[in-house]
Amino acid sequence: MEYLTNEEINFEQYLKLTEAHMKVKDVSVFIDELKIEIDNPVQTKKICMPWSKTINEFNFRAGEVTLYAGTNGSGKSLITGQIALGLIKQDQKVCIMSFEMKPIKTIMRMVRQFSGEDLENLFTSDRLIKIKSYLDRLQTFSTNKLWLYDQQGTTSSSQVISVARYCAVELGITHIFIDSLMKCVSGEDDYNAQKAFVDELTALARDHNVHIHLIHHIRKLSSEEVVPNKTDIKGTGAISDQVDNVLLMYRNKAKERKLRNGEEVIGKPDAMLMCEKQRNGEHEDWYNLYYHKDSQQFIEDENGVPMAFDEKGAF
Repeated sequence: MEYLTNEEINFEQYLKLTEAHMKVKDVSVFIDELKIEIDNPVQTKKICMPWSKTINEFNFRAGEVTLYAGTNGSGKSLITGQIALGLIKQDQKVCIMSFEMKPIKTIMRMVRQFSGEDLENLFTSDRLIKIKSYLDRLQTFSTNKLWLYDQQGTTSSSQVISVARYCAVELGITHIFIDSLMKCVSGEDDYNAQKAFVDELTALARDHNVHIHLIHHIRKLSSEEVVPNKTDIKGTGAISDQVDNVLLMYRNKAKERKLRNGEEVIGKPDAMLMCEKQRNGEHEDWYNLYYHKDSQQFIEDENGVPMAFDEKGAF
């Protein structure tokens, strides 16, 4: 794991796109490239989310942008941290740009998901030894595969674009997580700036063949128990129009309320990850998930066990 900081790296040089003369090419160049592709077809590896039920239905394709949206406290950051661990398991290079959480806090959350245990509340004499052991395992698992950008608070869209391009060009990173859109664009009602920022992200993803994971919020609904849809995403509708994939995170507050009241709840998930758009895929399904409190993972079955990310084999 490595930190990227403004003090160490001059990101300004990565702000602009490639010069125009590098992009304007004679048609013969593209025809030659196409002939090579026909003669040497590339078998693209499918990069998936870490749940078996999604593997054949949703994939993270290079050159795309995925939007994750949900209410405050719905679990957006938790589930994207789990997805990031799943990507590392698939030998992908990941950068997390969280403007809402310090890298140390992000790592502590990820090591909890990685270990499958509530390490902060262990009541054993060897608590610190165990935590350090898991940190060592996470370091071995993620070295040269995980970077974190050390910048909190509101930033500028141009700075985010610069850092993302640096990650793609210099580090060969294939997946970039940005948490969240509203930290990158000042003003919730500045729809033109939102549209321009997302447009730049989609261009960057295409130009550098990376996948960008953008976290965003939905507007306040009439009740926390209302299931959101794509039209509830905050800001301009151009956000969901421009991105390639839209995933909504819903926390089942109705189930939580019934459990607090002592009611029996059978067969209802703790959360749903709802695919509301997949431009280059055939499936737009809703996936029921269950929250494993100790690990802070979302798992597939109510009585299932947490994922073991550094064990060999598929999810």
